[in-house]
Amino acid sequence: MADTINKVCVIGAGVMGAGIAAQVANAGVPVLLLDIVPKDGADRDVIAKGAVAKMLKTEPAPFMSPAAAKLVETGNIEDHLDRVAECDWIVEAVVERLDIKQALYARLEELKRPGTAVSSNTSTIPLGHLVEGRSEQFRQDFLITHFFNPPRYMRLIEIVTSEHTDAGVAAKVEQFVDHRMGKRIVRAKDTPGFIANRIGTYWLAVAINAAMDQGLTVEEADQIGGRPMGVPKTGIFGLIDLVGIDLMPLLAKSLSSTLPEGDAYFDTIRPLPLIDKMIAEGFTGRKGKGGFYRLDRKPDGTKAKQAIDLKTGEYRAEKKPERLPGRAEKDLAALVAAPGKVGDYAWAVLGPVLSYAAGLVGEAADDVVAIDDAMKLGYNWKFGPFELIDRMGPGKLAERLRAEGKKVPALLETAGDRPFYRVVDGKRQYLTAGGDYADVVRAEGVVLLEDIKLRSEPLLKNGSASAWDVGDGVVAFEFTGKMNALDEQVLSLLQKTIALVKSQYKALVIYNEGSNFSAGANLGLAMFAVNIAAWGEVDKLVVAGQQAYKALKYAPFPVVAAPAGMALGGGCEILLHADAIQAHAESYIGLVETGVGLVPGWGGNGELIDRLAKSPKMPKGPMPAAMKAFETISTAQVSRSAALAKDLGYLRKDDGITMNRDRLLADAKQKALSLVEGYQPPEKPVFRLPGAAGRVAFNGAVADFAKKGVATPYDVVVAGRLANIVTGGEADIIDEVSEDQLLKLERAAFMESVKDARTQARVEHMLETGKPLRN
Repeated sequence: MADTINKVCVIGAGVMGAGIAAQVANAGVPVLLLDIVPKDGADRDVIAKGAVAKMLKTEPAPFMSPAAAKLVETGNIEDHLDRVAECDWIVEAVVERLDIKQALYARLEELKRPGTAVSSNTSTIPLGHLVEGRSEQFRQDFLITHFFNPPRYMRLIEIVTSEHTDAGVAAKVEQFVDHRMGKRIVRAKDTPGFIANRIGTYWLAVAINAAMDQGLTVEEADQIGGRPMGVPKTGIFGLIDLVGIDLMPLLAKSLSSTLPEGDAYFDTIRPLPLIDKMIAEGFTGRKGKGGFYRLDRKPDGTKAKQAIDLKTGEYRAEKKPERLPGRAEKDLAALVAAPGKVGDYAWAVLGPVLSYAAGLVGEAADDVVAIDDAMKLGYNWKFGPFELIDRMGPGKLAERLRAEGKKVPALLETAGDRPFYRVVDGKRQYLTAGGDYADVVRAEGVVLLEDIKLRSEPLLKNGSASAWDVGDGVVAFEFTGKMNALDEQVLSLLQKTIALVKSQYKALVIYNEGSNFSAGANLGLAMFAVNIAAWGEVDKLVVAGQQAYKALKYAPFPVVAAPAGMALGGGCEILLHADAIQAHAESYIGLVETGVGLVPGWGGNGELIDRLAKSPKMPKGPMPAAMKAFETISTAQVSRSAALAKDLGYLRKDDGITMNRDRLLADAKQKALSLVEGYQPPEKPVFRLPGAAGRVAFNGAVADFAKKGVATPYDVVVAGRLANIVTGGEADIIDEVSEDQLLKLERAAFMESVKDARTQARVEHMLETGKPLRN
C-alpha cells in the first residue's frame, strides 16, 4: 500500500539517530542506518556499525530484543545514500547545523521517490529554515519529527508540519509513530524549540538562577522544585545531571539565536562560571565524572554521595534538607505561600515558568492540552503547566503576578478564576484561548480507563481494586492499591467480579493505568501477620490466591491480561492464569519471589511449566520444561521487554504486544471479544515431572553456583524448596502429577519459607531499602 511504511532510513548514527533506528526495529520494521565515512580506517561503515554494537551493550537497552538489532542494516552516506529510494520514510538526525542539514536535503531531493516522507529530528531549528531552496515536491514530503531521548522509553514525539506539507504524507508518518513506534503525538507549531524544550530549557534556567541567587543548596532546590511540583524524583539539578550539563549551553545558544526579540528566555541568560568550569573539567553529569551530584569512591571501595557547593564549586557530603513545612509537600498553593526560602524559591520558579507557558498558547501550540502533554511526556512532569496552575488557582496566580508588577498573560486574564480543565457530562474539557471550553479529544481508537471513570461508576469496588464496564460486554478489573500490590481485598473482589461477568457480561480484561501493572503481593501486610505469628492468616492468603486464580483460569468466559510496566510475583502469576495476554511493549514480567526468600505460591510454578512444555521450541519429556522453569524462577529472571517475556515463557507465541501505551486497553478488549464465540475454558493440565533424579540435578547445579560464590547459603535452601515443587515432590518420573498436587506443594513450600527467619530478614530488608538482602 502506498500509505504504508515498510522500510525506514535514518541518517545520523549518533545517540538520537541510532536510538530512533532501534525503535523502528523494535516495531519489527527494517531500517537502514547511515552516517559519514570516517577519515581513517578501512571500514567505511564503521560509525553506523559501531552505533549498533554500542546499543547492544547499552543500559537501559535501546533494543527490546537481540532479534530487533538484526533488522538494522548499516552503511554510509557516500556509498549508500541512493538506497533511500528503497525507503518509505527518511529520518534526518545529523548535527544541529542548518548548513549541513540543507546540504543533505539537496542530495536527498535527487535520490528519493516522490511521496517518500523526509523528516528532521531537530530540537530547535524551525521547519521554514530547513526547507529553504528546496522544490515544492520536497516541501510537500517534509516535516519535523522531534523524538526525545532515549527514543525507546520516552513516549513523546513533537510533530511540526508547514502549509506545504502533504496531509497524506504527514498522516502516514503519524500512523507509524503512533501505532508502530508507540509514541503519543503532540502537534507543535513551527517556532524555536517547539514546546517541550522551549519550556523545559526556560524552566531549568530559571531554577538554576533562582537557586544561586537565593543561596540554596542543590539538595534544597531539588526538594522544593521536585516532587511537590510533580517533577521526577531526580529534582532539578539531578535531572540536569541525567540529561548532561554540557547540553544546556548548546540548547541556550541554539534557542537564543532563533527566539524572537523580547522573549523571556533572554532574561535567564547570564554568565555561569561554575557550569563552565564543570564542563571544562569533565563534570558533565552522570555520563561524565559527576555533575551537581557525584559518587566519591573511597580507597576501601565504598561510595559516598556528594553534592557540589554552588558558591565555592567544591564537593561536600550530600545533606538531606529539613522536611517542608505544613502542607507544602502536597499542596501547591501552600508551597508557594510557605514562609522563607521554601515559598520564595517555589514562587521564583513557578511564577515565571507557568506564566511563560501560558503565553505560548497560540504561538507554540494550539491549546493547553498540547503543552501539558508535551511537558508530561517529554520531561516526565506529573502535571502539565496548566494542571499546575489549576492546583494553585488561576486567579491567585494572576493576582500575585499583578501585585508584583509583572505582566499577566492574556490567557490567564481570560481564565479569571475559572479552571483550565473541568469535567462536564462525564467529559474532560479544557479552556480555549477564546474563553470557551472544548472537549479533550483522544486519538482515534484510543480507549482510556481514566475517561471511562469520568462518565460512570464502578460495577464493584473496595479499597484495593475495582471493576468497570468498558463497553461491548467487557469488564476491566483494576488493582488500585500502592504499587498495585495484591492483598485479600483484591482476591475477594476478583472472585465477585468473576461471578458478575459470568452472569451479565462476555469477557474480562485485567488492566490498569498505573505506572506498573503490579509489584506482587503486599509484603508489608504479610510481614505484619508474620510478626504476630498469625500463620493461619498467611496460609489463608495463600489459599485465597490459589482459589481466585484458579477461578479466573477456569471461568466460563475469556480473560485477557494487559500488563504495562512491572508485573512481578503475584502480578506475573495472574498473567499466567489468563487465556491470553496483550502486553505493552514495555512490560517487565517475572516470578521474583526467591529474591525475598519465598517461592511462587499462587500457581505460578505449574503455569510456567505448562506453558513451556507446550511451546514448540521446547524439547519434549519430563526434564526440559521443569529445568527451564527452575532456572527462570530460582534466579528471579525478569523480562526487560514484552518481546523478551516470550523467550522466558511468560508470554506465549500468540500473545499480543501493543507498542502505544494509550492503545493497550482497546487492543486487550478487542482480543477478549475475539475469543468470545465458542469459548471453552482450558482443560486441566496433567504434569509429568522429573522426580527425585531431576531434583538431584537441580540441587547439584545450585551447589555449583554456591561454590563459585554466585549463590548465597540461603539461596541454596530456597532453591531446594523450589526444586521440590517443579520436580513433583514425592512423585516419580513415571507418575502423573495433577494441578492440585502442585498447588499443595507450592503452599507447603511457601509456608515453610515464610516461617524461616532468613526469609523474614530478606523481606524486611526489601521493605526498608528496596534492595535484596544477600544472606
